[in-house]
Amino acid sequence: MKFCLECAAPLKEKETDGFTRLVCTASDCTFTFWNNPTPVAVGLVRLGDDYILARNANWTEGTFSMISGFIEKGETPEETIKRELKEELGLTANQLDFIGHFKFDMMNQLMIAYHVQASGDIELNEELVEFVRVPHQDLKRFDFGNLELSKHIALKWLRNNHASC
Repeated sequence: MKFCLECAAPLKEKETDGFTRLVCTASDCTFTFWNNPTPVAVGLVRLGDDYILARNANWTEGTFSMISGFIEKGETPEETIKRELKEELGLTANQLDFIGHFKFDMMNQLMIAYHVQASGDIELNEELVEFVRVPHQDLKRFDFGNLELSKHIALKWLRNNHASC
């Protein structure tokens, strides 16, 4: 971003509240670009004894991850993951258990992750091109490729809940 969203004057970097931020250079404008992270809900989906991982249409072949989506205005993270699960896989979320929140600096996102017990028959929407069923005992060894955050979330769930899964 190079110009102020309020008055179109150039922006410059300035130390504000302990962070380097973009601020407006116009003397009568107080605009600051805060660059807050975007919240995203993520679901590690379990259907029966398997985890369901999907490949987005824009990803390279062999790249699979969890179901995720941007949290819409007025939605809770739980509502978001239920909506995304229904939209993307055609599944119903029966139980959600919070895994944790994780920063994804590369995309400036805050990932809010849940383990999701689901039911139904999988029907992919246009965003997804394929899915894999990963048995519980194989999730720990699943190759998420360059999606290190997905692997980290899955391993955290397995470490904290190995006895109940």
